[in-house]
Amino acid sequence: MNRTLISLTLSLVGLSATLTAAQHVPTERLSRRPNVLILVSDDQRADSIGAYGNTIIETPNLDRLAREGSLFHRAVCGNPICTPSRAEIMTGCSGFQNGVVDFGGKIDPSLTRWATAMGNAGYQTWYVGKWHNNGAPHDHGYQATAGWYRGGGGKWWKDQTDHHGRPVTGYRGWIFHSDKGEKLPDLGVGLTGDISAKFADAAIEVIERPRKQPFFLHVNFTAPHDPLHMPTGLEGKYKPREIPLPRNFRSQHPFDHGNFMGRDEVLLPFPRTKKDVQADLAVYYSVVDHMDQQIGRIFAALKSSNQWDNTLVIFTSDHGLAMGSHGLRGKQNMYEHTINVPMIIRGPKVPANRKFDAQMYLRDMYPTVCELTGVPIPKSVTAKSVVPVLNGKAQRVHEFTYCYFRKFQRMIRTDRWKLIHYPEVGKWQLFDLTNDPKEITDLIDSEKHIDVRDRLTKMLKKQMENE
Repeated sequence: MNRTLISLTLSLVGLSATLTAAQHVPTERLSRRPNVLILVSDDQRADSIGAYGNTIIETPNLDRLAREGSLFHRAVCGNPICTPSRAEIMTGCSGFQNGVVDFGGKIDPSLTRWATAMGNAGYQTWYVGKWHNNGAPHDHGYQATAGWYRGGGGKWWKDQTDHHGRPVTGYRGWIFHSDKGEKLPDLGVGLTGDISAKFADAAIEVIERPRKQPFFLHVNFTAPHDPLHMPTGLEGKYKPREIPLPRNFRSQHPFDHGNFMGRDEVLLPFPRTKKDVQADLAVYYSVVDHMDQQIGRIFAALKSSNQWDNTLVIFTSDHGLAMGSHGLRGKQNMYEHTINVPMIIRGPKVPANRKFDAQMYLRDMYPTVCELTGVPIPKSVTAKSVVPVLNGKAQRVHEFTYCYFRKFQRMIRTDRWKLIHYPEVGKWQLFDLTNDPKEITDLIDSEKHIDVRDRLTKMLKKQMENE
């Protein structure tokens, strides 16, 4: 593999922007600021990590990150599809505020992007991996890219099948691009079993570059999004028959939740079977395992270059995935296996080996990192920093979280309760997350819980009115 092709040379425009921004910040102040490394996976359930209680999968590097840092059990994505979720991360705003509530949405150009804020404070801002928003990374504050991966390679696409022999419908024609936008078909078209290693190679070359400024490095893996391809060397490690089904497995969802026959849902046959789900999970776990190995290589590069102790690292995912839970396969739902995301934060000013129950959104990473690094939080950011939780000054920064999917689903979640509304079909669900974390028993018709239902209904309707 040619790492030079993957990482590519920093463009003169990006270099000029970096130097210009640095001129506005005193050198001694820059040298004290930590580097920032943001690692984002794609379609990853929080419970596919050892640190989140999975005893089957091996994720030693993410587990070590959790031991050395802080883990949030109840982080959520505001909208469980890729494009809007990533727009929230980059803007520190909900989709209703930034203009992106679905695929194809364009981020409001008046909002200060996360990378722009970091660059204005003197950081070198880099983007690595999957790009799934309007324009290009350079349009959103990233001064340079490496291992930049997006659509545009359709003419090189040849029909493929996944590990199970099913036709590939995801990432068709996606391809690596140079920092200047040149297409690199020799690195593969569509997802490949080794693609996480290519993203890691690009990130490592960025980390190993000599610099006088701290870096803000945003790395976006495609793992473990479909199509699922078995990584070399992991064949047979996770045996389907030995992988337990999700406790909330069902053969089919009881009603149309708004994406009943969507692309994600038809990846598995109907009705869902134990055999199909276990086979899917075996490859899913293998892809996560392989990504964890590549993350370990990135961490090793930080350590060998003496940057580990002064680097703030965050690992998360754009949303989770059903993988057989509640009779679903995809991500377009409000259940915990999907709306809940992994969130591990490690670095200077972050307590080690702590687990927090405070709710937070993905978009809260933006103001949190700004506060931890001494970067001013732009006025356009409406998300909240969780630093008060990290330093013990607050138990929570959100009384509840509110999530949404197109016109089909709305959800409100307090510390104990979750209410889900399906406006198009007139359905409601109520779950007691303290006593029923897998959301198996729907309490919506329980007379015992009328007061809870009515209170949450009023809260949810108020949020809908403010969209």
